[in-house]
Amino acid sequence: MFRRTTTAATTAFAALAATAALLLTSGTTATAASAPGFINGTDLPPHPTSPWYAGKVTQGLPEFTPFCLDGVLPVQGSWHRGFGTEYDTGAVQISVRAASAAAAAKLATALERKVAGCAADWLRTTPGGTASWQDYGKLPVEEGAHVYGVHTSIPDSEPGVHLYGIGRDGSTVTVVQWGQMGNLADAPVPAFKKTTTTAVNKLNP
Repeated sequence: MFRRTTTAATTAFAALAATAALLLTSGTTATAASAPGFINGTDLPPHPTSPWYAGKVTQGLPEFTPFCLDGVLPVQGSWHRGFGTEYDTGAVQISVRAASAAAAAKLATALERKVAGCAADWLRTTPGGTASWQDYGKLPVEEGAHVYGVHTSIPDSEPGVHLYGIGRDGSTVTVVQWGQMGNLADAPVPAFKKTTTTAVNKLNP
């Protein structure tokens, strides 16, 4: 994990790990009839030395807002599932049933804009930090999906990298966030694109 520090970069990555750990042990499980379909640990990019541990599908948003997604996800109509490994890699999926297909499209666009602007937003509040992002393109699944990467680093701390897959099927939107220590070059982009496609295909709008 990151060295103990009070910086924004470490706090963001620690929140992802804490969310995953918390969701493996607690939460109110949503009924299968009402919750969208969610990925399993085996749908995530394989970790080289650890299995993925999946939490329960839980109604509402995670206790800790995922890095880059603060202020854009609604509580109403939301479900989430956290994932963790024995090391520094974690993930979370959040799905939202919107009031209509048009509302879902608007939410998906807002999520994409938020992630695309995340590195710049983070730099404005993190003196001495460095950040970058990458648009990995759209995926031809249901009403569409988009994959992004965000990298952040500060002096005297480990860098962090996150991948985001945002997609929509009808009136349901999903976002999958994956993160670990490292740089964009370390991110398993092809495998994560498969994860994102699977996540959208598993939605039951």
